[in-house]
Amino acid sequence: MEACFKSFTMGGLRRSLDITFRVLAGCLTCRTVSCSRSPIKCQLSKHPPVTRGKATLLRSCPSANLIRHRGTEASLSSVAPAFVVMKFDKDGNVTSFEKKKLELYHELSLQARDLRFQHLTSITARNNNIIIRMEALKAVVTPNSLLVLDFRGLGLERWLVLELAPQLNGDHGALATHSLPFEFRALEAILQHRVNILQARLNEVHPVILDILESLVDPKLLSADRSKLHILLQNSKNLSELETDIKVFKDSLLKILDEEEMIEELCVTKWTDPRVFEESSLGIDHAEEMELLLENYFMQAEELGNTTRELKGLIDDSESVIFINLDSSLSVRPSLSPSHFRLSPWAMAHPVTGT
Repeated sequence: MEACFKSFTMGGLRRSLDITFRVLAGCLTCRTVSCSRSPIKCQLSKHPPVTRGKATLLRSCPSANLIRHRGTEASLSSVAPAFVVMKFDKDGNVTSFEKKKLELYHELSLQARDLRFQHLTSITARNNNIIIRMEALKAVVTPNSLLVLDFRGLGLERWLVLELAPQLNGDHGALATHSLPFEFRALEAILQHRVNILQARLNEVHPVILDILESLVDPKLLSADRSKLHILLQNSKNLSELETDIKVFKDSLLKILDEEEMIEELCVTKWTDPRVFEESSLGIDHAEEMELLLENYFMQAEELGNTTRELKGLIDDSESVIFINLDSSLSVRPSLSPSHFRLSPWAMAHPVTGT
């Protein structure tokens, strides 16, 4: 009798411990899969007690970390950054497309930092590519193509289609470098475009300033026309900004001209085509041709800078004469120097037209 009681007691204890262990294991399983409900209720209310095990719970309560990971992957794939590219190849073909940035980095053997274009004006060589930025224009020149990046909405489309494409193909105003490798033609066309923009800005302010100065220093006038004075001040400011942009452009070229190694690196075809390398060694020196190209546009920029400085000097020389012609009632004399571009609010609101 006692033996039977012990056997029954031990058997019941084992079954009780086994059930308790399974319930606790189920509770821990619920916690490991981050079930939002109470562990016990999650185990007992929706599933048969204990019997379905951890595998069933994993199917019913997927890991939150796994969900977040998949969501991140989907988000990255749906908004992958891309460049809008217009490609000009050496055969005259032009195509426009979008290219994922990572794919373009890999294709050109470049790093992300190489195409951040941190400086407004720069010309650099990286892994047989020429990376160029001229204000809004961002481009990469390879031995076989020119890639213009993110060009939309910048006012470049007309130049790209109507001028650049024919120039590279030799149809629209032969470039001086038409007989040299492709990177020479691409670089010359971009430098020419930049100089033309600077020249156009100078052409816009030059005649206006001369006409206003002539009228303001006319000794026949008893007083100066304040509206013309305001126009002169504004154009003087524009002239100062132009002088700065010309200097930045010149400095970017001078930085290369001062380093023979940098000039050599810009001759990208020479380092990728053995035939061209041999021709450069025995015949036409490509590094010398590249130096001549850069010097040519440096001198053009130098001439623009000289004209700009002369015009600023003319404004400064005329300042004293202009002030003599100002009405004596002025309480504040504005300076025509761009560094002192100021005029009192009262003076701007009460123009004096003479008596």
